Amino acid sequence: MRLFEAIIDANHRAVAGDKEAGLHPADFEAELPVVALTCIDPRLNAFFPNVLALPVDQFIWLRNAGNIITGPFSSTMRSLALACAVKGGEEIAIIGHTDCKICRTTAMQLLSKLNDLGVDRQRLPENLNEFFGISGSERQNVIKAAGIVRNSLLIGPKIPVHGLLLDIVTGKLDWLVNGYETWQTLARPGEVAKGAGPMNEQLGSFAAFNIGEMKFPETRIGEAATRAEGWLSQKIGQLEIKPAASANPTAPAAQAPRLPAVPTLPPKIPLPPPIRPNIMPSRGRR
Repeated sequence: MRLFEAIIDANHRAVAGDKEAGLHPADFEAELPVVALTCIDPRLNAFFPNVLALPVDQFIWLRNAGNIITGPFSSTMRSLALACAVKGGEEIAIIGHTDCKICRTTAMQLLSKLNDLGVDRQRLPENLNEFFGISGSERQNVIKAAGIVRNSLLIGPKIPVHGLLLDIVTGKLDWLVNGYETWQTLARPGEVAKGAGPMNEQLGSFAAFNIGEMKFPETRIGEAATRAEGWLSQKIGQLEIKPAASANPTAPAAQAPRLPAVPTLPPKIPLPPPIRPNIMPSRGRR
């Protein structure tokens, strides 16, 4: 059982009333510490890192409004990358929560609240949804953020990226994105992760595709041009002038005329005689 598999299992048992539910961090030393991105909601202070059954020294906690990631090279991505590269984070978890005020705020509501604070709309970016990362729901926000982190060039393929949703009332964790499945695919690019379900069935025979089996053309540079030139010369030598179609379809086809070796010039057209002007002789003065 992997680290977050054990975390989810212990969490569900604890929520169900099992007082002995817990985690032995020493069993997962190679997968610690964990880097977690959560919202800035103060209600989360009572949950982390206890809800993950992790000690404080094995929990690198990053927070922003709505646990939103706007792009693969955003400032939050910079912090996640440094938490892994410098602080030694082994796994990343994007953890949203229910009743998130950030995710439930529309662009019009946000404009109204900013206006109350004296913020001029003309000074704000044109696309508010894109800039503030406003999404449709808490679940969509977590799934989108986990996808951005997984595909970011700042996060190496050795780091699993998970997506979780915390029930702010019960403390139960729901697993939205299993980072181990994607991690296994990246770790073994020649294979397709098992358990893909309907997606694997839709791929059919393409699922077993291996790029190493592709046969690429062995033609060297320049050979294609040489072959094309030879083919063109052969076709030009086979060209013949076809006779014009006869008006009488039953008449036998006339033999195609052959071109003379030296083309003859058209006959010269005689020039007309020069036109002499009709000059009247001058008359003397009377």
